[in-house]
Amino acid sequence: MDLIIRGAANPDDAYMPIWAPLLAFNQKTVGDAQGLPFALTINQPDSEEVLGGLWALSLWGSFYIGLVVTPEGGRGEGLGTELMARAEAEAVARGCRNMWLDTYAFQARAFYERLGFAVFGQIDGPAPMFPRYFMRKDL
Repeated sequence: MDLIIRGAANPDDAYMPIWAPLLAFNQKTVGDAQGLPFALTINQPDSEEVLGGLWALSLWGSFYIGLVVTPEGGRGEGLGTELMARAEAEAVARGCRNMWLDTYAFQARAFYERLGFAVFGQIDGPAPMFPRYFMRKDL
């Protein structure tokens, strides 16, 4: 087979064609490989504009928290805690055994630790971005 490698003109458009064969392989090998997304948004009561929220994906008994964002003006008001509590309830309802996420040194490690998460892995690098912590909570 004669193949070449080239840079994608639009990386976002290239994602699905790259992902599809891996998804098919995973599905054929272990089944149920699609994952089920979950999202909560933070909005003002009279607006559909998304100001923050949480995005997660359940797959193979794990609940991955990909994004947690609270608007700067709403920090310290319990929004993050509420997002995480609702995500945990959803994870339990889906039969997940654990939740996991990653966060950088300048982000929210202490917040997640207060919620019962513990570091299970770390990537070191230059401050102030790193280390990057991988955190898990058993359900």
